[in-house]
Amino acid sequence: MADWDAGQYLKFADERTRPAADLLARVPLATAAQVVDLGCGPGNSTALLAARFPSAAITGLDSSPAMLAQARRTLPGLSFVEADLAAWAPDAPQDLIFANAVLHWLPDHARLLPRLAGFLAPGGCLAVQMPDNLDEPSHRLMRDVAEDAPFRSLLAEAADARTTLGSFRDYDAWLSRAGCTVDLWRTTYVHPLPGHRGIVEWVRSTGLRPFLAPLDGPAQADYLARYEAALAQAYPAQDDGRVLLPFPRLFLVARRA
Repeated sequence: MADWDAGQYLKFADERTRPAADLLARVPLATAAQVVDLGCGPGNSTALLAARFPSAAITGLDSSPAMLAQARRTLPGLSFVEADLAAWAPDAPQDLIFANAVLHWLPDHARLLPRLAGFLAPGGCLAVQMPDNLDEPSHRLMRDVAEDAPFRSLLAEAADARTTLGSFRDYDAWLSRAGCTVDLWRTTYVHPLPGHRGIVEWVRSTGLRPFLAPLDGPAQADYLARYEAALAQAYPAQDDGRVLLPFPRLFLVARRA
């Protein structure tokens, strides 16, 4: 799959940063010495961490060279490292492992989250936010259009790129068994966007990537036209032409004893 597009992602920088800020607000740490930002992207979440913990050693990790390049331009004083997050292990126990909008791209949360919790120092926190929108029309329609005859064979595996999230009970059980107390919640943000093309622009840098990557230019244009037409049926426009996009997200803060 092609690299992430940092510019496309940052078209909605404020909206994408708000959940990271809400997550960080629930982290019950007065100080932190070692902090890692998993899936740091262009550095918008890392900037929040640096402001909250100015004396900490903060490292941003991402698998995308383009995102890391943008993060280094934005925050030249911090350390950003290209890494496979599924295989990552720190050199020292971490006071905070922050993962904003990234772990839904990694499989097997029953193993992954306890593994990450095992990297925490005593009293340290694993803070996670993940989009919980696979059943929303914005994402269901991606799969529906992928079933159309011109795309079916090319996009047979696109829907598997993201992990289906567990339940509150699952995450509480997995992390409690790992020796953590767990704070869980779900928030639905409502984003007013400039028409149905605004929804397309929102998701094309994230959820649409696995669906667009296997298609050439004309096929991408065809897919996007069909997808936007389907969105117009699912999301009625406001009187002024704006479209409201509900966006549910799952949050957890696990603190190691």
